[in-house]
Amino acid sequence: MREPPGAQPEADANAAQSSAGKARAVGACACGTVRLEIATPAVWAWHDHSEASRRAQGCAYATYVGVWRSRFRVLAGSEAIRRYEEPATGAARSFCGRCGSPLIYERPHAPKMVNLPRALFDSRTGREPRYHVGFGEAADWTWRGETLSPMKAYPGVMHARPKRPPRARIG
Repeated sequence: MREPPGAQPEADANAAQSSAGKARAVGACACGTVRLEIATPAVWAWHDHSEASRRAQGCAYATYVGVWRSRFRVLAGSEAIRRYEEPATGAARSFCGRCGSPLIYERPHAPKMVNLPRALFDSRTGREPRYHVGFGEAADWTWRGETLSPMKAYPGVMHARPKRPPRARIG
């Protein structure tokens, strides 16, 4: 398994606490095999609505945080990380080979940066997503702010009411 270029070597689980006063955010895949760490604050955060990210993440859009490669490291599970390079763009996406969680998104035009799904981190990363990228590629089924109503008999489930067709005018 090839480790993401420039990733710092694995460290023990107490690395975040032993750092010399630097704020850190620790993230993990769904099964907990892979653990990642970034120094905070992250450089930026954004929502990516592009088709490539939608397919890679399996959801309407992905939310990422971007950090300098030198401020990122794999704490555990590097042997479980698998990598896929998109032939058309050269972008690389890494994921946990055990549970399939997306982990790292690298783009050739920004070799000193790594982008990580925001959902991997339980704690704050120092940046809130303020940008939307690839909005023109958003799927037509993506929620776009329509009014939601609680669904009867299903606590916690919300739904968008279908739009009614216009009534035919008589006369």
